Amino acid sequence: MPKPLKILQALEGQNSPPLEGCPKGGVVEKPIMINGIIINQAPSLELPYNPKLKERAKELRYARNLPEVLFWQQVHKRKFYKMDFDRQRVVGNYIVDFYCKQLGLVVEIDGASHHFDGDYDEQREKYLVAQGLKIYRISVHDILRKMEFVLMGLENFIVENYS
Repeated sequence: MPKPLKILQALEGQNSPPLEGCPKGGVVEKPIMINGIIINQAPSLELPYNPKLKERAKELRYARNLPEVLFWQQVHKRKFYKMDFDRQRVVGNYIVDFYCKQLGLVVEIDGASHHFDGDYDEQREKYLVAQGLKIYRISVHDILRKMEFVLMGLENFIVENYS
């Protein structure tokens, strides 16, 4: 009777692709296209993460902030050019409103529900940019009154910065 180890060794590799066929960093997704323009994916795979902020990010996701909910309805489940967005994502010691890993893109909503604190916001933005992320800002006013304009602006930003 064959030994279990020998059987495992014989079966090893039968359902796996050869090592040289596996891309570094995982599976490569299909290219993103916006209006016929190929978008270069620039994922930031290894971002710093403060686990102490995990619960706060979860609370923020369930806070039912109207502008965030309205924007989320437009981008979740890959509705926006098949891009995958996270909501209330922890990056280092900060929580960003939305994050698209495929692009290394942070989307921030500015306005009534997001009070501007000059020094803090400036420090935060410098930190995020130092992590290799790009930041796109949207006003609450635009989300509430001009969602089509918001999505067109995001399209244009992505085309300008990633094509």
